[in-house]
Parts: sequence; C-alpha cells; structure tokens
Amino acid sequence: MYREIAKLVLYRDLGEDSILRKLSGIFEDWEKKTSTEAELITRIYEQIKALLDLSTMYGFDRNLWHNYLTFILLTNENSFSMTSEKVGANDGSVNHFAKGDFRIFKRLFEFDFGPIEEALGIDCFSTVCNYKAIGKKERMYNKNVSEKVQAVSLRIEKAKDEEEIFAIVTDFYKAYGVGMFGLNKAFRIKSLPDGVEFLPINNTEQVLLCDLVGYELQKQKLIENTEAFVKGLPANNVLLFGDSGTGKSTSIKAILNEYYDQGLRMIEIYKHQFQDLSAIIAQIKNRNYRFIIYMDDLSFEEFEIEYKFLKAVIEGGMETKPDNVLIYATSNRRHIIRETWGDRSDMEQDDGMHRSDTMQEKLSLVARFGVTICYSKPSQKEYFRIVTELARRYPEITLSEQELCARANQWELSHGGISGRTAQQFINYLAGQV
Repeated sequence: MYREIAKLVLYRDLGEDSILRKLSGIFEDWEKKTSTEAELITRIYEQIKALLDLSTMYGFDRNLWHNYLTFILLTNENSFSMTSEKVGANDGSVNHFAKGDFRIFKRLFEFDFGPIEEALGIDCFSTVCNYKAIGKKERMYNKNVSEKVQAVSLRIEKAKDEEEIFAIVTDFYKAYGVGMFGLNKAFRIKSLPDGVEFLPINNTEQVLLCDLVGYELQKQKLIENTEAFVKGLPANNVLLFGDSGTGKSTSIKAILNEYYDQGLRMIEIYKHQFQDLSAIIAQIKNRNYRFIIYMDDLSFEEFEIEYKFLKAVIEGGMETKPDNVLIYATSNRRHIIRETWGDRSDMEQDDGMHRSDTMQEKLSLVARFGVTICYSKPSQKEYFRIVTELARRYPEITLSEQELCARANQWELSHGGISGRTAQQFINYLAGQV
C-alpha cells in the first residue's frame, strides 16, 4: 500500500493525519518488521475507529473502504480537480498524471487485506469492507453527501480501468464541483488568525417554496432574482423585511433547495463576522458556483458599527464584488439600523453633524439592496387560509374547517398573535395530539 501511495502525484496532498497516510505507515512497518504485532494492531484499530467515525458522520454503508477512497477523490482540491470543476474533462498533459493516480486508486479499491489480517489474527478490514450500518435518522448525518459518495463509489467499483474512473470523476466534478463546495449546500464560517474556515451545515431544512402558504408575489420576486443569478445574468442583493414569523427565512432556505442542483450554495454569517466578509469573498470568487451570503435577522443598534463592513463589501469598497456572490438578508426592520426621532431633525448635534446626515448614513445600507421584499403579517382571513392549507397536509387532523379556524383563533390569542409561524405551531400541536 505504501508503495502505491508514494506514487500519487495530483492526489498526494492527503494530510499527514489522514487515514490513508496512517494505514500506509502501518503497512510499511509491517512489511519491514519495524513494529511489534501488538503495536501494529493498536495502530490499525485507531484507524478503523477513525474510518467508522467518518462513516457515521456521512452515513456510509456496505464497503466503508471504497466509500472512504471515493470521498478522497471527490473532496481533494488540486490543480486537476479544480480545473475539471470549471471546464470538465479536457485534453492536456495533466490527464497523464490524473490517470496515473486513478490507476493507483483502482488498485487501492482492489487491495487485499487478507495477508495482514491472517498474520495479526484480526478481521477488522474484512468487516469494514462488508459493513451493515445501523439505520440512522437523516438529522444524524449529511444525507446529500452520503448518497453522492456511495453512488460514485459503486460506479468506480465496476470500472474496468483508469479510463473509466477518469470519466466518472471528471463528470462528477463538472456536475457538482470538488471539495466541500461540491458536496454540501450550506456553510457557516469560523474566523482564523489568517483567514476563515468553512464549516459545512450537515442538516439543512428540506423546505420548498410550495411549503410556504401564501406570499406568492414575494416568492415570485425572489425566484426571478435568483434564477437570473444562477444563469449568470445581472441580479441584485435582496433584503426580505417585515413582521416576524411570516416566512422570510423559510423562503431563503427554500431557494437554496430549489437551485442547489444548478450550482447555488449558501454561506450563513452573523453580525460579529462581518469583518471577515472580504476573506470569505476572496476564497469563493473564483469557484464555479453561485454563492448567496445569508444574513438572518439583520439589525443594528445605534452604537453598532459592523454595518460599515457590510456597506463596503456590497458597494463602495475598492474591490468589485464578484459576479458569483450575492447577499440575501432578512430583517424585522425596514431600515435595518435603529432610528430615533432625533435623527429626523436637522438641528446641529454636539459633535457638529447634522442629524439628517445621520439619517442618510443609516438609510444608505438599505439602498445597497437592489431588491427589497416586504413580508407583512397576514390578515385573519389569510391566517385561517394558511391554517386550513397546512392541516390538509396532515391526514390525521380531521377537524372541520369551522372548528379548525375557531381553535386556531384561540391558539393565536395566547401564542404570539397572527403569523405563518403561529399557524404552523398550531398545526404541529394538533398533529401531536392525535
């Protein structure tokens, strides 16, 4: 094994702590007899545990070894995979090295663990290559990644040579991309001293726009802007504002699910991370995806100045915002930044600034969103329509429409007032009582 891994060219950057590197070292020590059997067994079990942990995280099944090797191929960002992400398979000398690496992965797929198992009296490799995973709820792992890796793994198993593997892998790169952006829909970020780290969100809500009852004009406006964006046409940053519980955040989550297969990805950031916006954009501006930077419940108090970072990134900084990045934000405030009555007077302040100038400073942030969409609180009639429509999705709820609306009216009086969120909470309560 270690001789094969040493020959990798494009895919050799695996990380010293990778399972493949560690196993390679173990096999080298076994063949050269530089470690005792007890030491080898201990080291092997450590890597088997790491493989089981990875497989549990991504819901792998059947042949965990093959799934792991496929995971490496689909997530390794190198000059070949990054180029294939943008243009697919192309003629070039780099293909010679890529096919050489795929030939090695083919041999790793077919690697015989029998000799070392027999020599050490273990069966862990045989077990992970014929694995039956315990059924897990989707919230426990990233189903989207799991399905894609296992599907490609099965195809590579059946490939007769490196030429077929080359076609399988480059087709995947072209369709979905490479690395975390290729396999995942949404991300959060972690600030680092020298930049940012992207953290995949494993379990995004599987909501679609049709699940949100009403607000048809608002949804259509959001669809039109997003469709233009994913097609590479001019599109605007979007601000969804209005009453709480009306579906602003749900609409954006649904947009991600609707357009993920067209290359849309989403990065959720929080107010204290706005100073990292430039670092985020620097890492995604040359990727073959369309990124929405999502800011939920955006608002600022008078003393908070983070909005200045946002203003500079949206429009006003020296560097032009890339065409593959948009900002979608939700807010309960139309103007995002808290205003006072004093802002509306043009009398001189103690610091010499006109209050109307302060007002313009605050409103200038909203002006940088080309599309603003209002989600207002539904009327009682609209609230009842939402309730009855949601109730139809639960066959176990058998109340008449009249009784349903009467109970929905009682519910909203003691649960935060009329809103789509209140309606859903009421339906969840009824469904749970059956």
